[in-house]
Amino acid sequence: MANIDARATTGPHELASFPAIPAAREDAPVANETRCGWCGDDPRMIAYHDAEWGMPDHNPRALWEKLILDGFQAGLSWRTILHKRDAFRAAFADFNPAIVARFDAADVARLIADPGIVRSRAKIDAAIGGARIFCDMAAKGEDFAAFVWSFTGGVPVEGEGVTTSTPASTALSKALKARGFKFVGPVIVHAWMQAVGMVNDHSPDCFRRAQVRALA
Repeated sequence: MANIDARATTGPHELASFPAIPAAREDAPVANETRCGWCGDDPRMIAYHDAEWGMPDHNPRALWEKLILDGFQAGLSWRTILHKRDAFRAAFADFNPAIVARFDAADVARLIADPGIVRSRAKIDAAIGGARIFCDMAAKGEDFAAFVWSFTGGVPVEGEGVTTSTPASTALSKALKARGFKFVGPVIVHAWMQAVGMVNDHSPDCFRRAQVRALA
């Protein structure tokens, strides 16, 4: 098995080059509030909805992690991915792209054998390839966060919550594909834009919509 930690400070991109992903919050659910219907009654989904979903995120490493996880979600539910997120983080070196970019055949074999994640060879290859693209962009002085946020003018936009893709997600999908990213179709990208706060798509009656709007 490849030693992930041993590669944390080798190569052109040091571990500190990309800000760490803030710890996931699982605050006690706010009682007696109306929420988006998709979170249902699953406590982890409710906590994710209340503390994370739709919050404007400008951390390039966190944006990349969420994009990769949304790619793994293809054909599955977000609930499945969310419940596996800790295992994904352990398997993918806490989603540090500088480390994942150097994953080799031994790492791929390790990941395919890991029951805690989604064991899709195509999605695993896409994640590793995406890390290399992310690092290549950084090496050229291009900030991933600035790149993706440019498709909304650098600020969150108000969504209508009734569509699976938008002209912005279609344009960003095309740009990501041109860079070489995989599993970044317009529908996946739209869901990701909602999750990272590029689009505020909390339902009109959800208590978080106004709170998130105030952060723009």
